[in-house]
Amino acid sequence: MDKIKMITPLVEMDGDEMTRILWQMIKDELLTPFIDLKTEYYDLGLAHRNETNDQVTIDSAEATKKYGVAVKCATITPNAARMTEYNLKEMWKSPNGTIRAILDGTVFRAPIKVKGIDPCVKNWEKPITIARHAYGDIYKNVEIKVPGAGKAELVYTAEDGTVTKETIHEFQTSGIIQGVHNTDDSISSFAKACFNYALDTKQDLWFGAKDTISKKYDHNFKDIFQEIYDAEYKERFEAAGIEYFYSLIDDIVARVMKAKGGFIWACKNYDGDVMSDMVSSAFGSLAMMTSVLVSPTGVYEYEAAHGTVQRHYYKHLKGEETSTNSVATIFAWTGALRKRGELDGITELAEFADKLEKATLDTIESGRMTKDLALITSLENVTALNSADFIREIRKTLEAM
Repeated sequence: MDKIKMITPLVEMDGDEMTRILWQMIKDELLTPFIDLKTEYYDLGLAHRNETNDQVTIDSAEATKKYGVAVKCATITPNAARMTEYNLKEMWKSPNGTIRAILDGTVFRAPIKVKGIDPCVKNWEKPITIARHAYGDIYKNVEIKVPGAGKAELVYTAEDGTVTKETIHEFQTSGIIQGVHNTDDSISSFAKACFNYALDTKQDLWFGAKDTISKKYDHNFKDIFQEIYDAEYKERFEAAGIEYFYSLIDDIVARVMKAKGGFIWACKNYDGDVMSDMVSSAFGSLAMMTSVLVSPTGVYEYEAAHGTVQRHYYKHLKGEETSTNSVATIFAWTGALRKRGELDGITELAEFADKLEKATLDTIESGRMTKDLALITSLENVTALNSADFIREIRKTLEAM
């Protein structure tokens, strides 16, 4: 069989720990036997990010802007423990945050539905898509540890020298301060991406924040969404028979739990981070969710939305068997390959992505799956496979197709 040819390379962002191991297995078993795979490779493993002072992360984002489509493995965002483990020069920021800031996009995440894996929330009949703002908030924050008594102030100095100042807190003891920001341009891009995605997928759009408490920051999100909706999208939504509404995040969460699904839930950056994990886990597994960053300029970055599976990696290093779910990582590759095929007019590449996704789901539905799914499936007589064997079984299913 001739391998499928590619014209334009994908930007390939390799990652860390167990997902890095799975990344190579997926390429070896499911991609390179069938595709003449062209990628521009960037090693975003923590050790290499440290060696390059995180320049490799910036370079990978700029390459994504150049080529239009990227696929990313899960990466470590270091904490104090990682500083010692990897002998880091500094506690590097989240690579996802860096990439998202450069691409200025919105992250859309949706659970991967498969027969035999039923949502914990029994009334969720259709997937819930999380639309996560991908700029600012705590991911671009500035923090200070306050050593003792003193005044903390929020200061803005305009170009003409005008100063606006607010007292944050008059400390009597030690404490902490955090400064977060956002821009109207980024919020506007977020709003338009959400409205366009809702129209493309014919789904209602829900948006929630905390404007009653955050009367300027969160209220600004609410106002910009409403202004853009009224000016550009209201008539189009009505013609499509879909709805947009804003409510407090508390109310949105309550509505989500009682809903049947089949809508888009727009969230600010941190809310989207947390709620996408909740939605994916409630639908079955953190490893059963698609994730794509879409920029206003039409650039796409596909990724697995979960972590690096540290515990399994340490077992792997000891030579112990693991049963790590690779579905989200496989779907990151298929999403990127499909989009690359669409943009380059390579029908075979897009069709291959469809077949690989179907082979993955068919393998699970046949009773062959990783341990995390075997523990929660309603299917009977299932076989819990280790990490490598699960990927090999998907290849068998794919070859049979």
